[in-house]
Amino acid sequence: MRDNRPSREGLRPSPDALLAQARREAPGRGRLKIFLGAAPGVGKTYEMLTTAHARLREGIDVVVGVVETHGRPETEALVAGLAVLPRRAAPYGGAALAEMDLDGLIARKPRLALVDELAHTNAPGSRHPKRYLDVEELLQAGIDVHTTLNIQHVESLNDVVAQITRIRVRETVPDSILDRADDIEVIDLSPGDLIQRLQEGKVYLPHQAERALKHYFSPGNLTALRELALRRTAQQVDDQLVTHMRAHAIPGPWAAGERVLVCVSEDPRSAGLVRYAKRLADRLRAPFTALTVESRRSASLSEAERDRIADTLRLAERLGGETATLPSQGRIADDVVGFAREHNATHVVIGKSTRSRWFELLNGSVVHDLLRRSGPISVHVVAGEEVAGEPAAHKGVPTAAPPRPSLLPYAAALAAVAAALGLGLALQSSLGHESTDLVFLTAVVAVAVRFGLTPSLAAVVASSLAYNFFFLPPLYTFTIADPTNVVALFFFTLVAVVVSNLAARVRAEATISRTRSKATEALYGFSRKLAGCGTLDDVLWATAYQIALMLRLRVVLLLPQMDGANPGTVTVMAGYPPEDFLDEADLAAAKWTFDHGRPAGRGADTLPGAKRLFLPLRTGRGMVGVVGLDGDKPGPLLTPDQRRLLDALADQGALAIERVHLVEDLDRARRSAETDRLRQALLSSLSHDLKTPLAAVLGAATTLRDLRDALDPEATGDLLATMIDEAERLNRFIANLLDMTKLESGALAPNLAPHDLAEIVATALERAGKILAHHRIALALRPGLPSLRLDAVLMEQVLFNLLDNAAKYAPEGSLVRVEGWREGDAVALRILDEGEGIPAGDEERIFDTFYRVRKSDRVRAGTGLGLAISRGFVEAMGGRITARNRGDGPGAAFTLIVPVPRAALEDAA
Repeated sequence: MRDNRPSREGLRPSPDALLAQARREAPGRGRLKIFLGAAPGVGKTYEMLTTAHARLREGIDVVVGVVETHGRPETEALVAGLAVLPRRAAPYGGAALAEMDLDGLIARKPRLALVDELAHTNAPGSRHPKRYLDVEELLQAGIDVHTTLNIQHVESLNDVVAQITRIRVRETVPDSILDRADDIEVIDLSPGDLIQRLQEGKVYLPHQAERALKHYFSPGNLTALRELALRRTAQQVDDQLVTHMRAHAIPGPWAAGERVLVCVSEDPRSAGLVRYAKRLADRLRAPFTALTVESRRSASLSEAERDRIADTLRLAERLGGETATLPSQGRIADDVVGFAREHNATHVVIGKSTRSRWFELLNGSVVHDLLRRSGPISVHVVAGEEVAGEPAAHKGVPTAAPPRPSLLPYAAALAAVAAALGLGLALQSSLGHESTDLVFLTAVVAVAVRFGLTPSLAAVVASSLAYNFFFLPPLYTFTIADPTNVVALFFFTLVAVVVSNLAARVRAEATISRTRSKATEALYGFSRKLAGCGTLDDVLWATAYQIALMLRLRVVLLLPQMDGANPGTVTVMAGYPPEDFLDEADLAAAKWTFDHGRPAGRGADTLPGAKRLFLPLRTGRGMVGVVGLDGDKPGPLLTPDQRRLLDALADQGALAIERVHLVEDLDRARRSAETDRLRQALLSSLSHDLKTPLAAVLGAATTLRDLRDALDPEATGDLLATMIDEAERLNRFIANLLDMTKLESGALAPNLAPHDLAEIVATALERAGKILAHHRIALALRPGLPSLRLDAVLMEQVLFNLLDNAAKYAPEGSLVRVEGWREGDAVALRILDEGEGIPAGDEERIFDTFYRVRKSDRVRAGTGLGLAISRGFVEAMGGRITARNRGDGPGAAFTLIVPVPRAALEDAA
């Protein structure tokens, strides 16, 4: 019984896979293990510490670089049994932040370091801005690292997570960190269990947990994040599996994950095969690859058949698949099976053969060979009835005809035979005629290598005749007297044909490989150039220049005009050499090309009288522009190979243009959404913040009017105080609106002059005395603070807004503290409250216009303008303002940093 299992014999490890494995196993570099979770609270840190204890029992030197316990007793208990490196104090904003001591950890050089929260942002002034860069340095120092990461911090998933949770995560880690990780362990917990842990207070403090349950930790959000974590890990594991198999020359597939491979040829059914493979891949939730094998037959394909292969590969890319072109090493079936095993493909899709039985007997059948050699790979043979054949797409542009066969190669072949004849006659006396056939064989091989198969066959015929005529007796006749010479001539001719065929095949494969390598290198460089372009002008210039460089033609790029005087028309946006004018015939041809998606202009079927040839630039979403070509040579502008190269360049350029347009559309959508949000917030503020004080004033005034005689003096005083308070509240709201209008219009010009900060603080506290009447106030300004160039009115308003914010969110009877100190070349002023603090991720959003943090009913409503105005005023005076939660207890801390004037610095010096 025949064994179809693949054998390792003849397989070689992949150089790329070996290089990747060598980088991972490089001596002196540490190993990285990431404990990945879907959300906070799933137990990443706990599992990391449990693993560390296991390594400690094995005798491994384990040191805690940084671990955040978040006050969880079970986590703190695990830390207690490990060596903990003291943290480094990083001064920031008048306080000391505890950061990981990177230098101390490298000097200590443990075998294993525990570094929690990989996405953490280090304090300003640290050697690296991000903690993952600290981890990179530890790995370079030869220290193994265990770290933790939540899936929402992965850079490539940032937009997806924001769409799911409606929260934009600011701290991200590049995907390359995950790709370089030696191990990734998913810490999985069902949404129900995680929500229960949250309700039990095992993740956040009670007031934070309540807010988290309402927003981030919903069952739907957690389920989606859980799937993202599992899928990202599965992708990493699959890549590691393929790399391992290729590095160790393991013949696949290992069916750990499904992969689909579809074979593409010049057959009209290839496009249908690609669509079938796409549907199969979708059902299997697997990636797919379209493969075409270049054999000797490829050189004899017609231009229409070559175009069909190129169009089918582009179709596969548009459907989300990968494409590959493989030079044949002999049997096409062996090439396909080898590629499938190397890339761990579990399914191969191929079309059913329509060739005759006689053809298959003489030439073999790729389908039958593939079925016999596939082993554990599933082969899908798709019948012709299931996949409709498609005619080759009509390009609409005649290409230059291939050059007529030249007589020069044949003349060179005859000259080589003549030279071999002369050399043979010269050597005959010493070698004999039996060895002169090697001289002719050398000439045949040289002709095959230089000129190809057909001239070499002509050299074979000429060599056979010359060898017979000049060296086989009777001489100078084509008659052969000795039967042994007949056999010698026969085998000489046979060997010459075989050798010329092999030499011509090697030449053809080398030519194909050289051409493909050159084109691939140029396209790769072009793609890298486009990836670095951030604006539309840069993309258009790079595209025009690359097309002109590779095709040796003049190029213009036209894009549709969506607004202005003539919307819907196309205008010149770039050109190489630079050109911005087209005549009416060219503009008409370009407009027709854009409207109909087909070529027009010079040499095309439509409007052939135009000076230039215009071709469409399209993507899967539709037309994005038009490219115009012009050259000095008469006749068709492009050869078939140039046309296919232009298609590849145009596809890349169109995708880059669409990418820029998508970014612009996203910005417009974001601005539109922001405008709608501001409009709705303004309407809400007007309806609430105007109506509420007006209603209170109206009610109090009506009561005084109708019941004046029945009210005692105390009740009358209360009503008058209510009218005054609500009128002041209404006045503050209108003042905020006016201030915001000035900021948005840029009309705010601060009146800067030297002022004593203590005086401004005292004035603001006195002004806010009524709203802070139920709070305790603590003032701690260090003596000797220099005078600052401020606008006293604006600075007082900033402080009043911050004090008003503290009064809103801090409970009655709590402490509101105002601190001030000198910090280098600036003065810092901080206002701290004892409220619930700022929700995670909202440290910057609270400064947005009309943004209001969700709060309990006991907190009086605000307009959402105070903090936005405060930041605008502070920045207008040259300072900055930040917000964060307090580290010594509940509550928020707002810090103002105002630079010290240069004159004060010089006086101090």
